[in-house]
Amino acid sequence: MPITLNRYVLREVLRWYAAGLALFLILQLTDALSTTVSYLLLYRATLPEALSAFAAIAPNQLNRSLVLAVPFAVLLAFGRMQGDSELKAMFAAGVRPLSLVWPLALPFVLVGAVAYANAGYLVPAGLGHWDRAWYGIYGQTPPPPSQENYTFAPPGALFYAGRVTNETGGQVAQLSGVLVQRGAETVTAQSGVWDTRQQTWTVQNAWVTRPGEDPRQVQTPLVFAQTDTLEPPRPPGEQVSTPELRARLASGRGTPEESRDDTFQLAKRYADPVTAVVFALAAGALGLLLRNRAAAFAATVVFVGSFYVLWVTVPQLARVGAVPPTLAAWLPNLAFVLVAALLAWRLR
Repeated sequence: MPITLNRYVLREVLRWYAAGLALFLILQLTDALSTTVSYLLLYRATLPEALSAFAAIAPNQLNRSLVLAVPFAVLLAFGRMQGDSELKAMFAAGVRPLSLVWPLALPFVLVGAVAYANAGYLVPAGLGHWDRAWYGIYGQTPPPPSQENYTFAPPGALFYAGRVTNETGGQVAQLSGVLVQRGAETVTAQSGVWDTRQQTWTVQNAWVTRPGEDPRQVQTPLVFAQTDTLEPPRPPGEQVSTPELRARLASGRGTPEESRDDTFQLAKRYADPVTAVVFALAAGALGLLLRNRAAAFAATVVFVGSFYVLWVTVPQLARVGAVPPTLAAWLPNLAFVLVAALLAWRLR
């Protein structure tokens, strides 16, 4: 296909892409504003506080818009060209249909690179700032760092706490729902203190259970040697940069649920940028089968809606272990690669 024709098609698609990017970004920010404006007014948020919150959420909305604008641009561009019989003229001149599709991947590789960098650094930082900004708007202090369902199992023992709260950020933490098991002896208590400087757990009014004996309550404090380190609670995977997420997974720490979520979040940061290229190919093949602008608009709605259903479903499947996290992250792309392959076969 002549280079001039390639440039013409790409220029038409990129013109629609700029419009689609602006449209999706405005729609998402407007939706976020409409759901929060009542709280901004109720708590008398200042203009700098409101702008700071929305600046924090903007990178996340931008990443979605970068991807969703791709099928919008390709389908509407090809719909316009079909309606004006430009594609018919190209095909009559001997241009192969698929030769119009492959060049579309090139500019969206760059879009994917921008989305990858944004998702790896700006989006996690922004989501963390979004949460902190609302504590300021509500006039509250953030809750003290805490960890749920802490477990430590050195040889011959088990230490468990339903919650570990480190209010001061120092070397002493409060324990709730304590269980300590050493050999055949089990000790339970409602609360306790973890002193990492002394490497001890101290509990009061504990119940001690031994085989063949009735449980008995001990009024004096019980002190147990505990050599684990007190670490800050893990922030959600979506609020952690890509290098930190890799390091966290490599450490092997965390519950199975946390590890699945981290694995999904890391895989998603590779999969989502590739979606821009997959969308360009699938939408390009579909656009060549359309006959007018109305069909292009309807196809855009169906295309984006189908992807969105998959995109919001797979995180839940990954978190509960129903689907391997990496497969869940790539599942929407795999589905649309199949769609692109079927449409390309139709266009041969």
